[in-house]
Amino acid sequence: MALIRNLIVAGILLFCSVVAQGLDTNRPHIGFLYPAGGQQGTIVSITAGGQFLRGAGDVYISGEGISAKVVKYIRPFRNLNGDQRREVQRQMKEAWNKRLAELPPKVRAELYPGKPPAKKDGGKAAPPKKENEETPVVKLPEHPLLDDLENKSLKELAHAAYYMYFPRTKLQMNRQLAEIALLEITIAADAKPGPRVLRIKTAAGLTNPMIFWIGTTPEIRELEPNDGNISVMNNFRGQRNFSNSAMQNFLKGKPFTPPAVLNGQIMPGDVDRFRFRAKSGQQLVIETQARGLIPYLADAVPGWFQATVTLTNAAGNELAFADDYRFNPDPVLFYEVPRDGLYILEIRDAIYRGREDFVYRVVIGEQPFINRMFPLGARENTKATASVAGWNLPDTTIPLETQPGGHSIRQAVYSKNGHISNFVPYQVGTLGERNETESNNTLKDAEKIDLGTIINGRIDKPEDVDIFRFTGRSGQTVVAEVYARRLHSPLDALLRLTDASGKTVAWNDDFVIKDAHLHKDTVGLMTHHADPYLMTQLPADGTYSVALTDVKHHGGQAYAYRLRISLPQPDFALRITPSSITAPAGSIVPIEVYAMRKDGFEGPIEAVFKEPDTGFRISGGTIPAGCDTIRMTLKAPDEPNPKPLDLKLEGHAKIGNKMVNRPVVAADNTMQAFLYRHLV
Repeated sequence: MALIRNLIVAGILLFCSVVAQGLDTNRPHIGFLYPAGGQQGTIVSITAGGQFLRGAGDVYISGEGISAKVVKYIRPFRNLNGDQRREVQRQMKEAWNKRLAELPPKVRAELYPGKPPAKKDGGKAAPPKKENEETPVVKLPEHPLLDDLENKSLKELAHAAYYMYFPRTKLQMNRQLAEIALLEITIAADAKPGPRVLRIKTAAGLTNPMIFWIGTTPEIRELEPNDGNISVMNNFRGQRNFSNSAMQNFLKGKPFTPPAVLNGQIMPGDVDRFRFRAKSGQQLVIETQARGLIPYLADAVPGWFQATVTLTNAAGNELAFADDYRFNPDPVLFYEVPRDGLYILEIRDAIYRGREDFVYRVVIGEQPFINRMFPLGARENTKATASVAGWNLPDTTIPLETQPGGHSIRQAVYSKNGHISNFVPYQVGTLGERNETESNNTLKDAEKIDLGTIINGRIDKPEDVDIFRFTGRSGQTVVAEVYARRLHSPLDALLRLTDASGKTVAWNDDFVIKDAHLHKDTVGLMTHHADPYLMTQLPADGTYSVALTDVKHHGGQAYAYRLRISLPQPDFALRITPSSITAPAGSIVPIEVYAMRKDGFEGPIEAVFKEPDTGFRISGGTIPAGCDTIRMTLKAPDEPNPKPLDLKLEGHAKIGNKMVNRPVVAADNTMQAFLYRHLV
């Protein structure tokens, strides 16, 4: 979803961003939010982990019905020293025994059958305390897990012990995640569900934007240990004659009943398990958000948290497994419950990595989920609907918004009775459209079209080939472009242009959009550019055919596409980095603007403010002809502004005899897996 539309600028803080290639090492940065969402009508306490968060103050969240404030800033937490560890153990023992005494006698007897073991002789006695000697006060470091220990529940104490003792003693601190800002987020009951963008203002400026989801169902936060390992409790329990099996069952707690959202963090080697009850016939959708929350991890391979989910019965027998959804690394698991009973959902990293920023949200329930849609778009300014199919969809169509002036790729969602589906993308075009007609699998049966057409079609079965025929002239430039993978279709398309004799004139499989500056892909979340594109000059007058098929010879009702066959439609799109800038009043700061040119457009593009009275001025605001990226500068107003400003820029270019305006979309130049860079 195109969430970051505009450039956010703070005008009063003495800080200046260096934008090229992420060279600014002191820019305030959020590495993760946990939990990364909350339910409508609730107040949520979350942890924002990152770097250079000192002085965290205001919190800015996009959209209405949601507000936030910073509760506390916590400096980097390091391993406990000996005195601190003993003090934590003492406080946890006291709290544990206090909670234990509050349990019903029957439950307490199940957890601790028999009497505590007698103290063994031979141990070295502690030296007697001198008269009037005061016990030294040990100050514990600030950390959310150590807050209010005496009032934590038994499960919360076990969770705190898990993270205080394991893996804290085995890991080095990650500086990029070490600072913490505790936030309190208030979500109105009528707040619109879906993703929002969150930034924090610090003493050094605005942070990068992070995704925060608003959900419609109850939220559950994991409590460790939930993988059966309770040995860490020996560090604070003070009693060692407990029943392993009874303690494990106690810490597991009561199973929940869907629908719910599960929130957690995966640490190294961690496996999280959640127990729930389901009824026969339920159509469960288990949708994971992991990479969808944090698109790229600079220092991890493949560059994101690669989550896997496994569904088992109460005995631990595997019933279903998923490690992705088609080409999306975030898995979705579909399961029709065969019988009433207890089920267990397990989530982990595919190769057992983990860290604080391996954050996930798992939506589980009979929520609607769209797994195929047709057509994948419509013509601009027309009344349009699309047929949909999937799980838990009472209706079979959804409307498509096609108003002029919006982005080419937009989002649709099914919503009914408080439940929302996954967001599905579609394209809005300006050319005439038609639906493919079978059978068109051979040159003889090729479907005749006019140049300047968008065809909505499907590779509806394995080995299917869709062929379209048109008449062209010698020297004429023709473009054929597929929109499929960009619209979440599983189709991995191949295009081939042939003449009347069947001779190949041009072909293309994957087309990667690159820019001259980064020499890496700049299409945000796409890492496999499976949509082909070809632009070629016809060698002679005559009849030509465009054949479209799946590279792997797959097919089905979900393998939809939009195929444009036309003369060149010169156009461009613009990105600007970074998405947040901080500047002192009257200062000049650099920005970088990227042009994604289309269909051979090479002309100059001028970047201007959509609202010219902001007080900011652009220097070097023209991208020269043939140039894909350029450094510009912004001059801030001479008078400071007490709050961040939302700057809207647009690009103007003359294409033919027409002046074309396109929005400048804010982005961040992010790194994937030590090497690749993306404009997200």
